[in-house]
Amino acid sequence: MTGLAIAANGLRKSYGDKTVLDGVDLNVPEGTIFSLLGPNGAGKTTAVKILSTLVTADAGDLRVGGHDLATDPRAVRAAIGVTGQFSAVDGLITGEENMLLMADLHHLSRAQGRRVAAELLERFDLAEAARKPASTYSGGMKRRLDIAMTLVGEPRIIFLDEPTTGLDPRSRHTMWQIIRELVTGGVTVFLTTQYLEEADELADRIAVLHDGRIAAEGSAGELKRLVPGGHVRLRFTDPAAYRAAASALREASRDDDALALQIPSGGSQRELRAVLDRLDTAGVEADELTVHTPDLDDVFFALTGGAAVPAPSKEAVR
Repeated sequence: MTGLAIAANGLRKSYGDKTVLDGVDLNVPEGTIFSLLGPNGAGKTTAVKILSTLVTADAGDLRVGGHDLATDPRAVRAAIGVTGQFSAVDGLITGEENMLLMADLHHLSRAQGRRVAAELLERFDLAEAARKPASTYSGGMKRRLDIAMTLVGEPRIIFLDEPTTGLDPRSRHTMWQIIRELVTGGVTVFLTTQYLEEADELADRIAVLHDGRIAAEGSAGELKRLVPGGHVRLRFTDPAAYRAAASALREASRDDDALALQIPSGGSQRELRAVLDRLDTAGVEADELTVHTPDLDDVFFALTGGAAVPAPSKEAVR
């Protein structure tokens, strides 16, 4: 990483009396995957449209690919690619023709356009279907073609606005692998998604957008640590062992019917070792041990559903 691919400070956008983005700050390092999460209507797509020059911001200092969005939008467009929520594929023509049309839009020569199209169709496992009408493609194939078309211009920054919506699990995982490979090749990916598992799997950093503001930002691990509720659960089959463990772990919550103890824990190796050491000292061994740590679902609902969340630590989350 040598700098910021995207830098937005004080991004604002309103439609009439409806404020969609209310002073949003975003910094996306080059060569990373940045995911913007938020409920429907949170402003994710509006942010993408602004940063990709499709919509004008009301205010904000915005730079994409090192170019000022307000004064040099043409340079921004030359550096980016955009795959929206809805496929840009023309179903009336073949996959290859879709690619060649995109090559024409990027002013590639006929020979260069055919070479680039062939390489990308091969890369995205679409070579066999290249001369079939795109209307015959599955949802996953259309999404792959959509991204292949985006790559014709060799963008350094790609905006993917909910790229896996409507795909089956196998196609979604294929798309994840494609996104990882793009970043390995040096591309920066700005990803919006409603699939929390997707952000957890892919993103180097995640921002949660709520009511037009960034509610929290950090790595998946940092965000998960914002939400309380992590614990270690110990279950016993021997009542005597259960009572001995309860005596050794007095802070644990007891479930006498299930012969189970629950100890608050952040899930770290150090905390888990401390619990096991205390059991060893008491000469007790649990029959079952499980560790629960908050996931992104917990974070999302806490940040956007009104549940209390500790104030983010500046050291852990920005």
